[in-house]
Amino acid sequence: MTALRSFLAVLLLLGLGACALPTGADRLSPEEAAELRQKADRAARQFAEVVETVEPVAERMCRARREDDRCAFRIAIDSRRRMPANAFQTLDIDGQPVLIFTLALIADMQNPDELAFVMSHEASHHILDHLKRQRDYAAQGAQVYADAALRAGASKAAVRRASEMGAAYGARSYSRQFELDADYLGTQIAREAGYDPLRGALYFDRLPDPGEKFLGSHPPNAERMATVRRALAAR
Repeated sequence: MTALRSFLAVLLLLGLGACALPTGADRLSPEEAAELRQKADRAARQFAEVVETVEPVAERMCRARREDDRCAFRIAIDSRRRMPANAFQTLDIDGQPVLIFTLALIADMQNPDELAFVMSHEASHHILDHLKRQRDYAAQGAQVYADAALRAGASKAAVRRASEMGAAYGARSYSRQFELDADYLGTQIAREAGYDPLRGALYFDRLPDPGEKFLGSHPPNAERMATVRRALAAR
């Protein structure tokens, strides 16, 4: 079975169609239910096709940039139907990258360019080693805050709270830059895979703009779009 047919089977087995059906779907007319199921089927096929196209490009770019051999991307699906639209990158027990997508996000993608951009963005987090760098910054922040509390004569409980605050601050300090860096490299991956990153990044227009929140985890949408355009210009 090819990767495409395999992913189609998995997605349909997990019930992407059921995910796309709203509460009270049993009250829909047969025509309305059929239309929703067709939409879900298209989303499943789109996801499988984008995986088959983007993953080899991401793996190739990963091997060109990383010194280790941790570039065997595995694409996973969070089958919990109540989970909101989301995608994120993590590692398996061997340190290999795993990109996880919720059913709601797969169903929410309006075109292959959007999905390819999101997938390329998440792959870029691994290629750029953001998880490790975030852990390092958290450890550094925890140590700095704990040391400051100790010098001030704080209690053990206060030192522990200071350490936790420092870890949170350290982890968040560079998160927005990490997102922009992943947007930049993700643009290049999506373009190399044959998609339109600028059209894909229009997905941001459907998300709440985080603006300029202090220690916000994501940059403003306008800044992200500017990063995509800059990456496209840097051929």
